[in-house]
This record gives sequence, C-alpha cells and structure tokens, in this order.
Amino acid sequence: MKKKILITNDDGPYSPGLKLLYEAVKLLGEPYVVVPETPKSATGLGLTLHKPLRISKVKIFNITVYLCNGTPSDIVHLAISEVLNGYPDLVVSGVNIGDNTSIQVILSSGTVGAAAQAALLGIPSIAFSVDVSSHEELVENLELRTLIIRVSRVISEYVLSESLPRNVHLLNVNYPNVIKDDINVKIVPAAMRRFEERIVKRYDPQGGSYFWLYGTPSKFEEGTDVYTLKVEKNIAITPITLNLNVTRSTLNKATFKDLLDRVNKVLRV
Repeated sequence: MKKKILITNDDGPYSPGLKLLYEAVKLLGEPYVVVPETPKSATGLGLTLHKPLRISKVKIFNITVYLCNGTPSDIVHLAISEVLNGYPDLVVSGVNIGDNTSIQVILSSGTVGAAAQAALLGIPSIAFSVDVSSHEELVENLELRTLIIRVSRVISEYVLSESLPRNVHLLNVNYPNVIKDDINVKIVPAAMRRFEERIVKRYDPQGGSYFWLYGTPSKFEEGTDVYTLKVEKNIAITPITLNLNVTRSTLNKATFKDLLDRVNKVLRV
C-alpha cells in the first residue's frame, strides 16, 4: 500500500515552492495537496475558532489541489478528517518563499506551524523554506529549483523510511538563495533571534496614526541555522523538539525554592 503524504504550505496555491515540493515527493507515495486559498504567513500554530472553515477542489499546475480558508494548522486537521480520511505517513510543508531560521521566526512561521501541528499528532513532518525574497527569484533560478527538488526528495524519503530520532518531532530545512560549487548540508541548532524588531509610526490623510512593524537583521551567530544559510550559503537542517519543558533537574525544588517560599508565604497570609 502506498504511503500517504500531505503537502501543504502557508504561501497559497500559486507559490512555485508548492510545485517544487510536489515534484520532490510525488513518487514517494500517494500525495495530497491541501493549502490555504490565500497566503497565511506568520500564523504559527494558530487555529480558526471564530468562523466556519470550507474546502474546495481545483486543478493548478495540472495537480489536484484542495483549498481551505483556514490556517496551515487548520489544514492539517481538516486534511486528516475530510481529504485523506486518516492520518498521513508524512507531512511536508513549503517550500516557503523566504527562510524560516531562528527560534524567533520558527515560532511564528505558518510553514513550520503546519509541520508542528502534524508533529503534535504524532506524524513525522518536515518544513522546507528557501532564502529568496520573491516568487520570481525562485522561478528564474533553474539550478536552485533542481537542487531543492533533489534534496527535498532525499530528506523526505529518509523520514518516510526511517522516521525521526527519538525526541525529534520535526525537521526544519532551509535552502540558500545561490548554489555554490562546494555547497554542503549541515545539522545545526536554531539561532535565538533573526531580526531586531522596529516600529514606524505614520499618519493617514485624516490625521490618524498607524504603525508598520518590521525587522532588521540581527548579528548572525556562528554555528546556527542563520549563519549556515546566510553566511556560509549551505543547506541548514534543524531538528526541532516541541517539548517546551525545562529539564527535571531545573524543576527541582532547590532551583525555585525562593519563589516557592514567597508564593507559599502569600498563600498563608
């Protein structure tokens, strides 16, 4: 029996990265493409709880694509329930236009969010992104597109056959925007930050104030996903665990004795 593969993204149905990911995994099993009907960047693990969700089916790139008006995380649940009629053997998300490096970005990424939502359900998952700033930059670079398909296929095939190591819930893969002769792939941790947030205050024609939130690049920390991608121009694979708990040794009473004493004192007043 063919293994079921769910392909999704946060860029919507017309992203060239979606077609690349489909090409990468279509022969590895039975692929199902379910994506947001419009871009849903920076939605993280967000779920839609305040309005109905709908699914429609269209042909795009000569591929059957299911469209959903929800978030990438919504899509994982709906795909299992309404499209695949069961759990897939693998969820792949992307290929996102723009890198998803650093914990700062990973926590808000819709691309990684879809993979994380699948991982919470016990499904092996991979998020793929490429460090380009526009669809055109990817479309016009045949060498880069070819590399993304080949490498994404190998990584997906490995996870399908070998699953993921214990305590690794998903892989976050980032491709550079250029292919150098000695390009390599590295297993690296995520940097803590990718951007320094900035806010610009402006005024509309009626005099009301509004704000633009944006970021400027932080200093790239050597040995991290950001440095590997942006400086070394290598492929960065970051294994991610969703266990947010600190270690048991950190949880011991001695570590937080002062805090416990203060709280207990208030409780006894």
